[in-house]
Amino acid sequence: MAGGVPGPGSGKEYQSNLTPYVIVTCAIASMGGLIFGYDIGISGGVMSMESFLKKFFPSVYRKQKADVSTTQFYCLFDSVTLQLFTSSLYLAAFFSSFAASTVSTKLGRKFSMLLGGVLFCAGALLNGFSQAVWMLIVGRLFLGFGIGFANHSVPLYLSEIAPYKYRGAFNIGFQLSITIGILVANVLNYCFAKMKGGWGWRLSLGGAVVPALIIALGSLLLPETPNSLIERGKKNDARVTLQRIRGVLNVDQEFHMLVSASEASRRVEHPWQNLLHRDYKPHLAMAIAIPFFQQLAGINAIMFYAPILFKTIGFEADASLISAVVTGGVNVLATAVSIYGVDKWGRRFLFLEGGIQMLICLIAVAICIGVKFGADGNPEELPKWYAIVVVAFICVYVAGFAWSWGPLGWLVPSEIFPLEIRSAAQSVNVSVNMIPLL
Repeated sequence: MAGGVPGPGSGKEYQSNLTPYVIVTCAIASMGGLIFGYDIGISGGVMSMESFLKKFFPSVYRKQKADVSTTQFYCLFDSVTLQLFTSSLYLAAFFSSFAASTVSTKLGRKFSMLLGGVLFCAGALLNGFSQAVWMLIVGRLFLGFGIGFANHSVPLYLSEIAPYKYRGAFNIGFQLSITIGILVANVLNYCFAKMKGGWGWRLSLGGAVVPALIIALGSLLLPETPNSLIERGKKNDARVTLQRIRGVLNVDQEFHMLVSASEASRRVEHPWQNLLHRDYKPHLAMAIAIPFFQQLAGINAIMFYAPILFKTIGFEADASLISAVVTGGVNVLATAVSIYGVDKWGRRFLFLEGGIQMLICLIAVAICIGVKFGADGNPEELPKWYAIVVVAFICVYVAGFAWSWGPLGWLVPSEIFPLEIRSAAQSVNVSVNMIPLL
């Protein structure tokens, strides 16, 4: 299938074919999103497991077992140590995203993905075998380091490998993997929470080894991007790779464009300082605004804390985990819709439609919870129909995010950066993505 392809940041199209090789390459690279998604989905479910709370956060466990007449339901999970456990990952990801810029430029996108998988694997093992809170937190730090490297390198890799005509769809594969990771984590939490002996949480946390190995081993099978090869002086390898991923022999025009962009990049002595240059201010504004508003939409409060949220508003433990699985499933399906629609309907339309849909649903959920729960958050007995209404609004909200701000938050910044600022700008994108999560 023929098409045109410019490098990210370029407006000129070059000849290319959609080949099985580039499809498989992008599919493997997209799986780098599994580690971020798995962590988002697994953590909230683990924190709803009594055996986990009893071992590491006994004060929270005692609050849950206290007399409901004296309990402030909105504050059941109010614990500084618990907050440190959850937020330490995002702090580590914030700092590692800046280190990832240098690693991706000097050693390549592949190596950055490999390093992300290895670090995440180390964190998963530490968490799975944890005997004390400090082990959990150190493990979370390693997980965060891994996510910082993966979230920096994978979107760049996909933007540089994918054919222009299908770049939106292929790049959304990263967000699709995030949603699949969330769904798988929710299903595993539901299964492991039922295990006798109180060690299901170890399997949930330790299971993060699997997506970590997928990205680590997968990165070894992938070709390096032509952009990265040229940046590191491997022009002959870059030409061969470009011919293979484009499916055509004549890649001279695109190759010369990449070489020119690389030479311009080498002339930039301080890429971070260059971001402030007048020519790149629109790019910097997008790198900051898009991930900031993506997180301000509140999706991770839903996906990360879904089991806790549903449990707090009156669902039983099993029902809360099942509801989290339902929202996870909606997330995956709606993201798949965006793969079809992103190049057909356009980025701007999806941004606007998704934003309006999320706003309406969040207002509806706030009204439902406010009317039923009042100031103390005690719902007494939650009618089944009322619970269904709340879950339905949350699902529509998740769908609105999943086909708009979710995938576009990674796609748009990574495809607009010129090569000379691409790695530094992507670090800004990832770090801003982590700040609201803290």
